[in-house]
Amino acid sequence: MTHVGQGVTEEKNVEGIIKVSTNLEVSTHTFPEGTLEEQRRQLCALIGNGCTMLEMVRPRRLYGNSVGELGCTLEVLEKGKSKAVGMLVDEEFLCRDNKPEINMVGSYLYETDKHGSPILGNVLFVGLAYGEDGGVDFTGIEEEIFKKLYEQLLTISINLKVFQNRS
Repeated sequence: MTHVGQGVTEEKNVEGIIKVSTNLEVSTHTFPEGTLEEQRRQLCALIGNGCTMLEMVRPRRLYGNSVGELGCTLEVLEKGKSKAVGMLVDEEFLCRDNKPEINMVGSYLYETDKHGSPILGNVLFVGLAYGEDGGVDFTGIEEEIFKKLYEQLLTISINLKVFQNRS
């Protein structure tokens, strides 16, 4: 299920994930089902560009509470109660023959303007929760956080599109 720029998914009690593409499109998706390996493959496919290895990054502006920051948390709790969010990127984007495509939203959140290392390729925002083995698993984002984060990412994307059109 994908709704590009139109609002949060209409299904109730479905924990989702959010994709932000390099062309500033924000879309929502249902978290994949299956084994951890099947989920990983589906998340890689959603990122696209031949992704085979995910990296979870913790962009500072995703977590802070200052102006321009989104106020998410890294506090991981048990599945179904966790409000933690992480950003998934393609770990090996430049190892393949991909044209370097900067993800402006991901790079903003990652503070590329401060250190110069951009986020390349499409990104996914996922929930983080403790799994059955005690490790942290990727999961859908809790509904309340999902709605808020989706609107925040959509606003950033729209503002960046306006900025690009002025340049």
